Amino acid sequence: MTSPARYVPTAREKAFLDTVESPPYNREIINGLSPFFAEKAPADILNFYSNDELSALKELKGTDRDVESRMPVKLTRHYFELAKKSLPIQRLVKASPDETQDLAGSEDPGFQMDYSPVEGLLHKYEMGLMYVVSTCSAHCRFCYREELIGRKDIERQDGTVAKKGLAEIPEITAYVRSHNELVEKNGGIHPETGREKLREILLSGGDPMVLSNAKLAGWFGALAESGVESIRVGTKELAFFPERFDESFLSMLDRFHETYPEVGLRLMIHFNHPDEFLAKDDGGNYMQDEKGFLQWIPATRKAVRGIVKRGWVSVENQSPIIKDINDDATALRIMQREMKRVGAENHYFFCGRDIVAYRAFNVPMETAWQILNESQKGLSGVENHARLSITHYKGKTEVAAVTNEPIPGLAGSENGVVIFKILRNAAAAPDRGKVCIVGRNPNAIWFDDYEDRVLFDEAGLYDYQRVKKPSLQASATGAEDA
Repeated sequence: MTSPARYVPTAREKAFLDTVESPPYNREIINGLSPFFAEKAPADILNFYSNDELSALKELKGTDRDVESRMPVKLTRHYFELAKKSLPIQRLVKASPDETQDLAGSEDPGFQMDYSPVEGLLHKYEMGLMYVVSTCSAHCRFCYREELIGRKDIERQDGTVAKKGLAEIPEITAYVRSHNELVEKNGGIHPETGREKLREILLSGGDPMVLSNAKLAGWFGALAESGVESIRVGTKELAFFPERFDESFLSMLDRFHETYPEVGLRLMIHFNHPDEFLAKDDGGNYMQDEKGFLQWIPATRKAVRGIVKRGWVSVENQSPIIKDINDDATALRIMQREMKRVGAENHYFFCGRDIVAYRAFNVPMETAWQILNESQKGLSGVENHARLSITHYKGKTEVAAVTNEPIPGLAGSENGVVIFKILRNAAAAPDRGKVCIVGRNPNAIWFDDYEDRVLFDEAGLYDYQRVKKPSLQASATGAEDA
């Protein structure tokens, strides 16, 4: 497919873009370990790593176990202030030699690139995910996109090797229009793939909120003009730098909604632990008001209040359950209660993905289910909507149940079973609701740890076939992979 011509905004789009203000932001970022090695970080931040920790990390520099080769180090001043009173927050952004003891894992988790019809876009069922930036304000050590953040070469299904590219407006909007035109002409489904309209797009990366308001608005307007019905923004910026959600950003959202009232807007936020948003006293205890309500960090509370009071913006939190960060039922219970109390929804909790070095971060799948289940015992019906999901190559899969008792007459269930349920297929949805039952393995942290104990698999999780090589011409030629 030849590259589209330069993108030209419509008159309506340009009128919206002309209202956008893009002020600069000072996140006071510390980039890399070098400022700590050379003692050039701000004086009060230097002690974030002990001398012993720095020595151990320095010894790995330039070796196969170099932690920054796996995942770059990055930290904001705001997050450092939180970390001073929180071991989970330190664990989240603080590099450790433990990360590279076992480098097993996939360089392209979930075979994401199998579903990339144009560079920077993943098209899965009715939704598209775009890589619009390859960094965040700070870097989670367990990041699911370590290959993108680290700008690593990835081997594609066709054998080519290259870094994952970022989405560009002309190519993305041309693809959306082309795909949806074919769907409409064919009575609501794509003639080759059986997919429905591509109606929802997620801006991801990296974190889109490190982009300027003007660049975000450029994406919003272009996607709205291309016929996208809902736009999602995936972000952890409320934790890393809540001041980013200022009046200029909120005003941009208002102008967008006034210009495109028919387009839904969803903010997919990423709090991993209540220490990221709740205020603590000098003793490390959560602060309460005179009525017993937990107090939020003022800047974070202001940012969340500014978003949720715009009722046309949906705000939903999701988080993986990560070892030594939030593998704690009490922490998850507090987080789910507080999200709902301030007007955000609880979307998903995730088992860790099979990223490179995943064994340093992932909690066993059965343990994650037990933690989440225990956390939700103390929640009301509207607070406990979150499900536990894990991304199989076939699609999003719920860890639906873990039993303690055997199933009479079912060999292999003597110690109980785990029930997986397909939530969404990657290419289409014929298998939604189908289940897979495996005998328990308390140490399992990925699907392959159950390969020797599959009892029933109508979902086909253990009979997976990769999709055909995707065509970069995709819907424009009707040759998209099935």
